[in-house]
Formats: sequence, structure tokens, C-alpha cells
Amino acid sequence: MTDRRDFKGYFGAEPAPCWPGGARLAVSFVVNVEEGAELSIGDGDPCNEATYEIREEVKDVPDPCMETHFAYGTRQGYGRIAAAFDHHGVKATFSTCGRAAERSPWLMQDIIARGHEVSCHGWLWQRHAHLERTEEAAVIERTHAAITAACGIAPVGWHTRSAPSVNTRELLIERGDFLYDSDVYDDDIPRMAGGHVILPYAFDTNDMRFSPGGGFVQARDFSDYVIGAFDRLYAEGTGAARMISIGLHLRLIGRPGRIGGLEAVLAHIASFDDVWIAPRREIAQCWAKVHGDSA
Repeated sequence: MTDRRDFKGYFGAEPAPCWPGGARLAVSFVVNVEEGAELSIGDGDPCNEATYEIREEVKDVPDPCMETHFAYGTRQGYGRIAAAFDHHGVKATFSTCGRAAERSPWLMQDIIARGHEVSCHGWLWQRHAHLERTEEAAVIERTHAAITAACGIAPVGWHTRSAPSVNTRELLIERGDFLYDSDVYDDDIPRMAGGHVILPYAFDTNDMRFSPGGGFVQARDFSDYVIGAFDRLYAEGTGAARMISIGLHLRLIGRPGRIGGLEAVLAHIASFDDVWIAPRREIAQCWAKVHGDSA
């Protein structure tokens, strides 16, 4: 039987550590910027986004309540997250929706000025699984163009909200201007698809679990869980390549009752000399340099 899915991965032959300076673990902070790209009837979209601080879907009419929950991210959350990163000298990847970049170019410019990476997160904060190939190609083009215009730097990374289509990666590779995508959740190790890098992402070490029913309530719920994952992967990193993705959202971890969780994680990681904290662009470049001929 030829299976279209790969369940084996690196089993029995995990690649050796390869991070700069002999680091035992690559650490990737990913901040999702979706504010202004959430579905909103008030913005002319066919429906309203129903995933935010509460579960209360408003149908058929504009939902100003939902919109202000998202706007908190740019108005207050971003400043707290950026300050925490600056305090520890951390550079992150800001995975940004095209419409969000177009509506808040000042935010994109501040992100770039602080030395962070801006990558693509779709035009709207929506799944791609249902998109036809030509429609999705147009969405990718529009997103790439909007982020380039807002940042003055062309993005090289892509991540779809939850579900890409069966064509997403192929479309990214065909364009030739994307170095990597993060549309997998099946490993703690990057891999190659030809000359294209696949960087795994994670929903567990992620502040999305502060959403209703997600399991995180107190700031320490986030920090305890993420620190536990970091410590385990750091230990495993003595014998095999390991990376950890820590997912953040402006409107979630940026709240005053939660930001302490991020600050605790940053302080813990800062106590280790042999880890490499880097934007995903740099992690992908490193992996391609070492493993680009092994695809």
C-alpha cells in the first residue's frame, strides 16, 4: 500500500543538532497579527468571526462587540508584547494577515524597526481548505503584496489559519519567493520539501488556549505549560535537532492578566546560554543550508 500520509517521519534516524553556536534548541516565538482581518459583516464580509473572548456568534448584522475585542490587540496588546521582547533582546516572527497589514501599516513599520520578521498569515483570518486553486493563488498574491507594501520588505514565510488546502504548499513553491511554510503540526523538527522548508507549528504551546474552553485561565497556566515543553525539548536537544514554537496573539497574551505568563517564559529561557531564539526566516535559512541537499 502506498500511503499519501507520512506517519514515520524521522523515526530511527533523527537529524543531529545543527543550530548556530552549538545551541541545543531553536526557539521560535510567533505572534499572530489578525486584528482587522477577522471576518466582520461591518467590513463587508459574509459573516462575523465567532472565536474571541466569549462564545457568542452574532449572525446577519454587524458585531461591534467582537470588533473591539480584536482591536484591543493593536491598541494595547502589541505594546506589552513588544516591550517584553525588547527587554530580553528577543526577535520574533509576526505572522500577519494581509488585510491587517493594510489597515495598520504603522504597526508593521514598528515591528520591522524593532528587528522582527513579518510573515504571511492569509489575506483574511480564515481557513483555506475550501478555496479553489485559482482563488487561493490570488489570495496568496494579495497577501504577499500587502505585507510587502506595508513593511517595505517582502515576506518569505506562510502559515494558514488551521486548515490549508491541498494546493497551498504547491502554490507557495511555484511562486518561488517563499522560503518556508508552517502548515504542519506533526513534529518538533523541521524538514525539506525540495528546496522549500517546512517548519512545524504547535497549538499546545500557544496562548490560543486562553480562548473559552481552551484550558488556560491564569497566566501561570501558560508559563507552566510552555516552560515544561521547553525543558523537555532542551533535554532531548543533546542528541537530536529540536525546535519549539511558542504561539502568541496580540489580543490574547497581551491582556494585563496574561502578559506575566509570557514574561515568565522569556525570563526562564533567558537563563539558558545554549539555546537559539530566532525568527522563523533565520531558522528556515539555517535548516536549508544544512539539510537542503537531503530532500
